[in-house]
Amino acid sequence: MSLPERPLRGLYAITSAALCADRPRLLAAAEGALRGGAALIQFRDKQGAPEARLTSARALAVLCHDHGARLIINDDVALALACGADGVHLGAADAPLAQARQALGAQAILGASCGPYLERAHAAITAGADYVAFGRFFPSRTKPDAPQATVELLHRARGELHLPICAIGGVTPDNGGALIGAGADLIAAVEGVFGAAEPAAVEKAARAYSRLFHTQM
Repeated sequence: MSLPERPLRGLYAITSAALCADRPRLLAAAEGALRGGAALIQFRDKQGAPEARLTSARALAVLCHDHGARLIINDDVALALACGADGVHLGAADAPLAQARQALGAQAILGASCGPYLERAHAAITAGADYVAFGRFFPSRTKPDAPQATVELLHRARGELHLPICAIGGVTPDNGGALIGAGADLIAAVEGVFGAAEPAAVEKAARAYSRLFHTQM
C-alpha cells in the first residue's frame, strides 16, 4: 500500500519478543500503540517459525496502513517483501543496505543501527539509508550491554546529517524530550510501549511518547 509522503517523525514502537508468540495479543497491542499515535511499528521477531512470522507481519501491515502508519521489518528483507511492509531496519551485522535497497526498490524505507558512532551513520547514508538510529542513551532492558550514546552525539549528528535521526535505548516519556530537543526525529521504544499489559495501557504509554513531539514543535 502506498501511503502519503510525510516526514519520518514521532514514536517508533518496536514489538517485544514476549508479544510475538501470541498473535492476538501482538495485534491488540500494536493497535493500542497506533491509537496512541505511533508513526511506525517495527516487527522484531527473531525466534518465530517463518510461516507464523509472515502471517503476523501481513496482519501488522494491514493494521498499520489502516491507521496511516508504516510497518518496518527488523533484519529480514525477504519478509518485508512478502508481507507488504514499508521497509526494513538493519543492524551492522545484517544484510548490506545497498543489497536491501536493490531488493526492495526506491520507495522502501531503509533504517540503519549506528550505535554511538557518527561515522557509521555517514557510511549508512552513503549506502542508501533513509534514517539512522543511535543508541543506547539510557539503561535498557532490551539491550543492556549496548554501548552508550550521548546527547552531544545527537547535537553533532543533527548538524552533519540531513535525514531523520532515531534515538533508542531506555527512552521514556520523562527523558525523551531532551533527545528530541537535541535533534531526534524518532523516539524508539520497546518495553516503554509494549511492556504494558493491556491494549488500553499500551495506548496510554504510546500517547505519552507521542505528546513529546507536540511539545517540542
